[in-house]
Amino acid sequence: MTQTPIRTAIIGAGYIADWHAEALKVTNGAELTAVCDLSQSSANAFAEAYGITAYTDLDEMIDADVCDAVHILTPPNSHAMLAEKCLHAGLHCFVEKPVALSHAETQTVVQAAEEAGKTFAAGHNFMGLPSYQRLKAAKENGDLGRITSAEINWHFPLAPLRSGPFGLWLLREPKNLLLELGPHLFAFAVDLLGPVEVEYLSLGKPIALPADTDRPQSWRILARAGDVDVTLNISMVETMDDRSVTLRGTTAQARLSYAHDTLVVEGENASDLVLNPLRKQLNLAGQNLREGVVNATRQLASLNRKSAYGISFQGAFSAFYDSLQNDTPLDARFNGPAALNVMQAIDDTLALLPKQAAKPQPKTKKKPKPSVLVIGGTGFIGRALTRKLVERGKDVRVLSRGNTGPFDDIADHVELYSAPLSNREALTESMQGIEAVYHLGKSMDTTWEDCLKNDVGVTVGIAEAAIDAGVKRFIYTGTIASYDMSNPEETITETTGFDDGMQDRNLYARSKAKCEQELEILHNTKDLPLVIARPGIVVGAGGPLQHWGIGRWHGAGAVRIWGNGTNILPFVLIDDVAEGLVLMMENEDAIGQSFNLVADPMMSGRDYFAAIHHQLGAKIKVATGNLTAFWMADAVKYVLKKHALRRHGVIRPSLADWKSRAHLSPFDNQHPKEVLNWQPEASKAEFIRKAITEANLLGF
Repeated sequence: MTQTPIRTAIIGAGYIADWHAEALKVTNGAELTAVCDLSQSSANAFAEAYGITAYTDLDEMIDADVCDAVHILTPPNSHAMLAEKCLHAGLHCFVEKPVALSHAETQTVVQAAEEAGKTFAAGHNFMGLPSYQRLKAAKENGDLGRITSAEINWHFPLAPLRSGPFGLWLLREPKNLLLELGPHLFAFAVDLLGPVEVEYLSLGKPIALPADTDRPQSWRILARAGDVDVTLNISMVETMDDRSVTLRGTTAQARLSYAHDTLVVEGENASDLVLNPLRKQLNLAGQNLREGVVNATRQLASLNRKSAYGISFQGAFSAFYDSLQNDTPLDARFNGPAALNVMQAIDDTLALLPKQAAKPQPKTKKKPKPSVLVIGGTGFIGRALTRKLVERGKDVRVLSRGNTGPFDDIADHVELYSAPLSNREALTESMQGIEAVYHLGKSMDTTWEDCLKNDVGVTVGIAEAAIDAGVKRFIYTGTIASYDMSNPEETITETTGFDDGMQDRNLYARSKAKCEQELEILHNTKDLPLVIARPGIVVGAGGPLQHWGIGRWHGAGAVRIWGNGTNILPFVLIDDVAEGLVLMMENEDAIGQSFNLVADPMMSGRDYFAAIHHQLGAKIKVATGNLTAFWMADAVKYVLKKHALRRHGVIRPSLADWKSRAHLSPFDNQHPKEVLNWQPEASKAEFIRKAITEANLLGF
């Protein structure tokens, strides 16, 4: 007999919501029916993508009776409140980790579930992996012998610590880093070994956030679970990915890579001294081969949709919905007692944190009187621009979603202001008293229709609001990616046009070009005081090591460079870009013109990575990326996505588009030098010092 599916709603339409939605599609007994998010645009976009109903008010969604269960995916500081509300409203709750901010908060959620007679599940998703189930079975069956020690690792780069965005919840306080990552590690320990007693905490590799205090990028926690020694390691610098659980027993040692869903067990054999090591290594080789073949087969059969991360959600959801459908107790991996033990261990660890230093304060307590508005001011370029404007004596208004940001030390000159970019009236209000507007924003879209709505349409709306407000300068950041850079014999200047229509270009390049086109129409018909900037490959302090303008990255240690990597790339320092943008505001002759902000010819891609090796001691493996092969592989993916997966709005960039990623065409940067008196760094040694040596690319 077919059971009625559990109607499910998602609360919070951020990045993680797509992972939940995709996993719910293949979860028996679950049916995604609604989404709720405070942002109308986010809720609508998510609802449209999945054919569900959008809400911006939780009470309204609850009253509509459209769901039996919810997945709570909002920032962690709201988890407990939302879970209690939903449980008391008669809804089962799956809560993303951390389920709350403390053991006490978690207890209120567990109690609310008991009072309401509903199920609460903790989103410790990695325990849903098949490989973890095999590890747990091996441990419980005694295959490893008596467990002596466990080592649980999270060695994975956290790029926002170095390049932002810095307004994320997990960066607001040092403890948030452990609250965000710790549940993964402690959940393994609790489920395998029982309650954990924390004995010691060591912190290392501190990094200073802009206008904030240091954040520890490495955490070493020593603990015990009964008579088992437990070591938990977290490292967030640019490091080799090692997210693993190792159990050492009297009989064998098992290593689970939960990042890759693989399990390898190493044990002794009874052969003599000659054959013993050979048999051991052959056994390990066979296990690794088996794990690799299984994963490759799974990816091929699913058309690259079944990553370990995605599978982990499917396993966790399966346990949750099986419990609801069959009215049976929830699997102990995800239940309330497990969540309480995990949060207790995190509480005990946080109690060992040293006292946090005071945040930097502005020199004065005066209230800013902004004359410049920066949209996208908390991004890489926006942060540098905002500080450069303040250096020039300007007070700046930065459009931001929150009331804290990377400018607390200059808060007497920077005002954080919230206004929806799709609200013309709110935008016009934000521009009152503003003389110059910088638009550095870009939406992240996957279809051309979304680009037209969320990027082009929003950009036009911002420009029209600027006209209404009477601003004297509107500076838009396009991209050199909009050029056809596939011909090494063609030198690009500001007079070089874009391809007609650009239908065969990637969405980013095409959307940016369309924005420029629409803004130029407003300049010609409504006197928009327009200036266009097109930065090159921007590098320097605050930028990422894994820069995708140079190549396709495979972790922090390997990159497949676009092309052969021998042509000179259009690099430019972040400080020089900020200076150029300020000059566009200060120079009256800039209106109606565009400027390619590209430094003098300096380095090829291979030169850049050789300099990283020489200056930082990090030898990154650089492989040639055949652009024709990239294009052909993309063509196969296009056919599969369009016809096998039936995805709407799939595009196929041309061969010229792929070649453009290698930036084969050289640039002439005389125009900004002559009109703006822009003087980018001309010394290669100084360029390397600012772009690499002092840029903190590795995080330590």
